[in-house]
Amino acid sequence: MIVWLNGTHGAGKTTTAALVRRLLPDSRVFDAEKVGETLLDISPALPPDGTDNFQHWPPWRPLVVETARHVLDYTGGTLVMPMTVLVEEYWREIASGLAAHGIPVRHFVLHADQETLRGRIAGDTVLGPDSPFRLRYLQPYAEAARTWLHAEAEVVDTTRLTPAEAALRIAEAVKGRGVDGPAETGIPWIA
Repeated sequence: MIVWLNGTHGAGKTTTAALVRRLLPDSRVFDAEKVGETLLDISPALPPDGTDNFQHWPPWRPLVVETARHVLDYTGGTLVMPMTVLVEEYWREIASGLAAHGIPVRHFVLHADQETLRGRIAGDTVLGPDSPFRLRYLQPYAEAARTWLHAEAEVVDTTRLTPAEAALRIAEAVKGRGVDGPAETGIPWIA
């Protein structure tokens, strides 16, 4: 199965994914951003899409699906995938591709209020404070959350949670509810 951790930059996906992996037996972290980095390394470069976001390139989404499928075929277990996907069409393409291969997905959104997100981005010692790239996604995240994203996932409000607490809630949800998504469980929020 796949445990997809969505949410905007600064929500804690990467940190939480590493902690979730430790809590779920036979799991691995697969960062779909690495697929995008591979596409960025193609020379000469792929045709520009007008943005600096590789998700807009049509090959990225099916390559994420196929990479996840092949890794799961090879290893079994669970893939924990921390990756921001804010375009509904792109999420549906990925989700339907995984479903076509019979791969169950638990889709979680790590959510925090805008003030908390800005503070986390400003205090990031790895990528540096006030990363313009990450700040640019705060408003698109808010729009996606309002219009479709929160309805498509189990939302974990991390505003007042440590990454360890968020990881524990996700792992407990995965272990306790099998592979049913929010529509089946009727529980879209974990607070």
